[in-house]
Amino acid sequence: MRRLLWSGTLAAVLVASAVAIPSYGSRGGTLLAKYDATKAAVLEALPHTDPPGAAPHNHNDPTTKNSLSRASDTGPETQDPTTAAEKKANAAYVAAERQTADPRLTTTPVMAPRALHPETRYAMANGCYTLTPGGEPLFFKPTKLGTYLLYDKARKFVSAAGGKADAPSTDTEWKAVQHGDRITFTSGQTTLKQGGTSDFLLTRTTGCTAYPEAQIDIDGDPTAGVTPYQEVRGYVDAHTHGMAFEFLGGDVHCGKPWDKYGAPYALVDCPDHTYTGGYGSVLEAALSGRPSHDPIGWPTFKDWPAPESLTHEGTYYRWLERSWRGGQRIFVNLLVENNQLCQIYPIKHNSCDDMDSIRLQAKDMYKMQDYIDAQFGGPGKGFYRIVTNPFQARKVINAGKMAVIMGIETSRPFGCTYKHLPGGDVPACDIASIDKQLDQVRAMGVRQMELVNKFDNALSGIAGDNGEVGAVVNSANFMETGSYWDMQHCEPADPEAHDHNQVAAPDISAGQQDALFGAVGELFGSLNLGALPIYPPPDHCNSRGLTTLGEHTIKALAQRHMIFDPDHMSVKARNSALDEIEAMKYPGIVSSHSWSTPDAYPRIYKAGGFITPYAGDSTGFVDKWRAHVGWADKRYYWGIGYGADMNGLGAQGNPRGTDVANPVTYPFTGMGGVTVRQQHAGKRVYDINADGVAQYGLYPDWIQDLTKVADASKPGDGAAILEDMSRGAEAYLQMWERATGIAPDSCRNPELRQPVRVVEGRIHDGMSTRAVMEAVGQPFTRLGDHYTFCARTGQDDDVRMQVTFDRAGEVTALRRVG
Repeated sequence: MRRLLWSGTLAAVLVASAVAIPSYGSRGGTLLAKYDATKAAVLEALPHTDPPGAAPHNHNDPTTKNSLSRASDTGPETQDPTTAAEKKANAAYVAAERQTADPRLTTTPVMAPRALHPETRYAMANGCYTLTPGGEPLFFKPTKLGTYLLYDKARKFVSAAGGKADAPSTDTEWKAVQHGDRITFTSGQTTLKQGGTSDFLLTRTTGCTAYPEAQIDIDGDPTAGVTPYQEVRGYVDAHTHGMAFEFLGGDVHCGKPWDKYGAPYALVDCPDHTYTGGYGSVLEAALSGRPSHDPIGWPTFKDWPAPESLTHEGTYYRWLERSWRGGQRIFVNLLVENNQLCQIYPIKHNSCDDMDSIRLQAKDMYKMQDYIDAQFGGPGKGFYRIVTNPFQARKVINAGKMAVIMGIETSRPFGCTYKHLPGGDVPACDIASIDKQLDQVRAMGVRQMELVNKFDNALSGIAGDNGEVGAVVNSANFMETGSYWDMQHCEPADPEAHDHNQVAAPDISAGQQDALFGAVGELFGSLNLGALPIYPPPDHCNSRGLTTLGEHTIKALAQRHMIFDPDHMSVKARNSALDEIEAMKYPGIVSSHSWSTPDAYPRIYKAGGFITPYAGDSTGFVDKWRAHVGWADKRYYWGIGYGADMNGLGAQGNPRGTDVANPVTYPFTGMGGVTVRQQHAGKRVYDINADGVAQYGLYPDWIQDLTKVADASKPGDGAAILEDMSRGAEAYLQMWERATGIAPDSCRNPELRQPVRVVEGRIHDGMSTRAVMEAVGQPFTRLGDHYTFCARTGQDDDVRMQVTFDRAGEVTALRRVG
């Protein structure tokens, strides 16, 4: 009822906010035309229309999701710091990398074959069994590990209340307890009895009605390694928010990535959207420009999920499963929050404290892992495996599963906001509190982290958002810190190496970067916001850089072998951070979603880091891929991934259309030879050509579209981008290994080659693969059961050494091979 009452008043708030937008003052310099053009575009009462005199705008503006850098504005004179000759040499190196031997792969079953009688109390998962000989067939849908819904042919549920129920409830959840080959079921205080017994020998059968669930529509088993320690293959997404259903108080986001009762209960709209027939969704309407949407999710999905729908669930576990089946092997899940905007949003049931939300979302990740395990037949059986080091991740991937890495992207990590007071800034954290909480989140499993997100904080200045979203978020920055972004005029040597230029009043649409944050601030916070400062002519650079506390945090991350992500930092702060990274010679750095600037990307590669550009449209991503190839560093293994930024923070890739000359055709062959067909979810059938990346399960289709786009502009580039993407998981793992202190490989880095006699003295039988790397650095190749390294003698500075391991990953032999 609370949400329903709010849905009836939000439109009035919106109208009030439209007339109460603060005065932005007069601006001089070269920004004047931009200010005047955007002042007229203040968001009006829904439905959104462009007011007279407003410059035309695109609600899915490709410049905000397909640009090389989301962290700065660009102009016609944009150049990157790499010379043409360097780009050519780097591209040649990448081309040579593609020609190196690929690891031999095998396949592994999605699930273990079912025995006639379940061997464990988990093994009935999503299977068809009878309780007694000749009994009715029942479909066993897990609600958690060892607990099931018993679903009959008539789509009813066996109930502890007696008879059958039409809908699932606690009365229809049955806990299985195993006694030898027999299983009993209890629900609360009720023990299930049939045919005069409560001790059942379950028997596999046919004739069940399957419980309703989203389909995968990929045929073929997932790839795996022939050994647990070899080179891996697979795609990597280094930036998505799988637990965003909890952020901003838990009521901004509609739907969730799993529910114990499956898709019909997870993939539902928010109550205030549903009660009003889709007309109460003020936030969704402001972002999409449409006054309403069909609130029905499962099973029709008429209007959502969609690339521009930022308030609806996109990472349902079956969609994530489809991406895994299509080749994804690393998934970085970033725990996300924004305290100030959470407080502004009027409906909430979760704490707005950043760290409370981070802890809640981390617990959710483990709950989701358990739920997926339940669907796959028991603990450790599911594809979703949370990992905490690169060696564990390599074993997971080579077992054919997905390595899930926990990260943080929030505006106030460790409570590190500050208040701007007349006597100076007063931070709300100190070194001791940072170290304590960093140890706590590391113990939770966090291994990748950004220092800032939307607001300046006690660690770093922010890049800021561009004019459309920036005006609102800047005002919220004032509410958080007591100061606006201190954007000063700057003229960087690289015209793209500056922070976001500021304009006037907001005009926010879903295609713009992090538009959800801006829309929340605008719709619900504008009545409390004061006048924005008058900024000088562009370009703009935030004068707030990396603070002493920020310097300490980066060092503390490195000491704990955690991966630092410099995205969202101001140029000044990021340059200082990269100076520190270079001084420490620390390679544990990732730019995960194009919120760094082109002057930073070569430095990240040179440090031994890894980059995943923001996914966006397939056409835009191909351009970004080509640019990054020109920055590759020949001292390190090459591969690339993407940052999807799905679930409320980034619009997804638009469709190219069904009438293009080179559409994706179904079925197509995916990684490892799997057959990818159009995905079904309820009554909806998805087509990447028509729907774009409507939800996470369409990323294999998006990758196929990359090959079409790349080949159209340069024949052969389709195969090249596919090879580079499939090498992404290995490139990420090698970066992570270096972050643990392992030296780069000595074949790509000749100065690191040791004398043969030293290598022979350091490697001995029984050593683990990790111990070997700690002794002589990363191998040049990891094919099957052997690694190769480079060493030297007085006469030969390129001697190849091969180490052979047994199945357990222990050394059995060392020899010279060239």
